[in-house]
This record gives sequence, structure tokens and C-alpha cells, in this order.
Amino acid sequence: MTGVSIALLMVDWAIRVVFGVRVVLRRSPVGFTLAWLTVILLVPILGAFIYLLLGERRLGTRRARRTEELREPYAQWLNGLSSHFAFDDAALSESARMVRRQARNATGMPALPGNQLSLIDGADAFFDQLLRDINAATSSIHLEFYIWHPGGRVGEIESALTQAVRRGVKVRILVDDVGADVFIKHESYERLKSLGLRIEPTLPVGVIRTLFARIDLRNHRKIVVIDGRIGYVGSQNMADPLVAARDLKTGEWIDSMVRVTGPAVEALQVTWMADWEFATFEGIERVRAEFDLIRSEQTGDAIVQVVPSGPGVNQTVIQELILTAIYAARNELTLTTPYFIPDDAMIKALHSAATSGVKVTLIVPRRSDSHVVKLAGEAYFEQLLEAGVKIARYEGGMLHTKAIAIDSEFALFGSVNLDMRSFYLNFEISVLVYERDFVRRVNALQSGYLEDSQLLDTQRWKRRSVFRRFIQHAAQLLSPLL
Repeated sequence: MTGVSIALLMVDWAIRVVFGVRVVLRRSPVGFTLAWLTVILLVPILGAFIYLLLGERRLGTRRARRTEELREPYAQWLNGLSSHFAFDDAALSESARMVRRQARNATGMPALPGNQLSLIDGADAFFDQLLRDINAATSSIHLEFYIWHPGGRVGEIESALTQAVRRGVKVRILVDDVGADVFIKHESYERLKSLGLRIEPTLPVGVIRTLFARIDLRNHRKIVVIDGRIGYVGSQNMADPLVAARDLKTGEWIDSMVRVTGPAVEALQVTWMADWEFATFEGIERVRAEFDLIRSEQTGDAIVQVVPSGPGVNQTVIQELILTAIYAARNELTLTTPYFIPDDAMIKALHSAATSGVKVTLIVPRRSDSHVVKLAGEAYFEQLLEAGVKIARYEGGMLHTKAIAIDSEFALFGSVNLDMRSFYLNFEISVLVYERDFVRRVNALQSGYLEDSQLLDTQRWKRRSVFRRFIQHAAQLLSPLL
């Protein structure tokens, strides 16, 4: 070997050792650590570069500093909200109280009484109701969506927002820089901004930014707050499924949303405000002055706890809450998710619930927009089926609803998928609802999905081809990185 070759070899191995040590010292989950060690050790130099791009939750120095600066005013607001809407949770079940306490300790968000909820099934019903609320708005409209796709019924929303601006309503929109890429490049983006709507892309990507921040940390939240009194949260993006999914082979996307009135709207409002400040750096005092918080009146009987999660928040909060909810189930547990890539902890929790006699049902779409993710999830099916978990594959399109119903006690609803990306990388928003009537409505929604689904037969699934098994398990190896 020449001197140059030896030098390159030494540099290569030095890079592998340094980054290997770095991966180990970060103390990530074992699956993540082993996956990244494999990439770094087996792919010369490029493996380390890939790790720098995608391996760490780097927000960027400026954003990380701003996140810290927001903690104190955020905590002050939470303490005031908790004091104003204090309640006795003795009426809740022990499992619900346990989840409530864990969510409060992890995020600071209190459970709030006095809310009224409407469960909205399907995009058309959502757009119809949202148009009515936008047309009745008098002061402010705040929207936050991962995807904003122009065309179809989204055009109706844009027209209504334009009319709202003309009558003096302040309209502000947050979109993810990647998820809304089509919108940002569309003529409607600049046109809407020229008409007075403020639109801010969050987490921008670019060649230079890859040196300072991880580019696949995405804002996956779906939030609407109107006049500080009406809120929406759920899985529906600002996209007409008949337009946005027209060229996909998955069929129509199936989503659901929750419309909220009552004190929980304030929690959604402040979550949105923090995201706005995170995107614009306008200054928290200016934000406070401009967006006077409206202390919402109690409008119903539902207890709701808003749970934001993502980088800058307790890293494992949403995964830990879901695990606690699974272990808390005593009779019935139904999980609906478009993407299912569990880790060992979730597999053990579902296995434990099913073998202890809980009726566990997992509803996933048969067709997915990500074939690799679908295959990786399927690698876990045999183990779950053998434990007694019922797995239903939805046939009616790309089921995109994310909902977990636990017994008849409480439900988790929002933007979180049952995969590692939602747990560790995405900014997500969920609501924990402690009301039996709402849980029954979620159960009814899930029952409707089951009617259009096929249950997997354990013995038939075990007889799938060797090739199918191989590609499923090959995809499974990538699970920590998907």
C-alpha cells in the first residue's frame, strides 16, 4: 500500500471510531444505537456523514436557545391555567389518573375540565365545519399543518381566509417546509401573502442548514384555533384527499378531527403561539401583546389534556404515555394508526396486554404510501397475532386516523403515529380525553373502520412465502431509522 492509501485508511477508521463512540455515548435506545453503529462501521466515511445529517436531534443553535428562553414564560402560563381550572380527579379511574399525572409531570400541561368535543369523520365534514367557523371569526385565525396542498376544497378554505382578512381578522398560518413544499412553490402561496395572510414555513431545509441542524426534524402538528374559543386537532392535513392523493395507489386518505370548545382551546392556542415564535423569533412579549389570550369559558363536561411532543420537549413523553395507556388497559384496547413501526418496549406492552386477557385490536391500512414502512411493520405481525392481538387491515383507502381508545375510560387522539419518527423526531400534538361519551364515539369510529377491514388469520399469515418474510425482516432492520 502507498503512503496515501495508508493515510486514507487511518482517517477512515479514525472517523468510524470517533463517531462510533459518539453514538454509544448518546445513550439512545438500543435499536437506534445498533442501527447507526452498523451504518457507520460498514459504510466508509459516508456512513458518518449520513449520521451527521440524520442521526441526532439537532434543532440548530438559535432555535435550541429560543426553546430554552420560552420555558419560563410557558411554565408561568401553565401554572396560571392550572390554578384557574383546578378540579378534583377522584371521578376518574385509577388508570386515567395515572396517565393524567404522567402527562402533567412530563409536559406541564394540566388536564382541563369543562370542554365540549365534536368528533369529525372525514375530510368533507371537516372542511364544512371549518368553513362555518372561519366565516364567523371576528378576531384571529391560527392554523398549523404539516401538509398544505392547494386545490379542491382547500381553495374554499383559502377564499374564506381571504374574506376574513378583508373584514379585519388576523390570519396566521404555519406550514412545514417539507410537507408544504408543493404549496410554497404554488402561485397561491405568494398571492395569499400579498392579500394580507401571514404564512410562515417552519423548519426550513437547505444545504447550509444541514451543517447545523438535522433536516428531517419535521413539524407534523395539525392545529386550528379561531378567536381563541374554537380549536381543532387530529390527523387531517390541509389537503383535499381527492386532489392530493389523486396520483397515489393507496386510494382516498381517511382522516378524522376533533373540534373543541372550552378551556383546552387555550392550551392549543399557546402551543401554536410557541410554534409561531419558534418560526419567526418575533419575541415572546410581542406575541403576548398581540395575541391576548382569551380565558375560555367552560362549555361542556369533558376533561381534556393537551399533549405537545417533539424536540425541545421531554424526548420520550408521547411514547411513554402510550406505553402507560397500553399497560393500564383492563378490558379493551383499540389502536388505529397509518404507520406501525414499534420498538421492543411497545411489542412487549401489546403482548402483555393481549396475554393478560385484554381485547387488543390494531387497525392499519392495507395499502400504504410508504412500502418500506409497511413491510417493516408487517415483520412484527406474527409475534402479535400469536399473542392474541387482532390485526385488521383497512381496505377502504389510506387510513390516516391516529387514535387509541382504552376501555371506556379515556382516549388519545391527534397526529401521532405508532412509529419511531413520531416518538422521537416529529413535533406532534395529541389530546387525552377523559370522558366516556367521547371514548364511545371513538370506539364507534373505529368500529366503522373495522367493517371495511379484513382480520388477519394467524395460521394463514404464518404460511406467507419465504421471500415475503425475507423482505419484511430486511425492512425491519431499518426500523430505528425510518
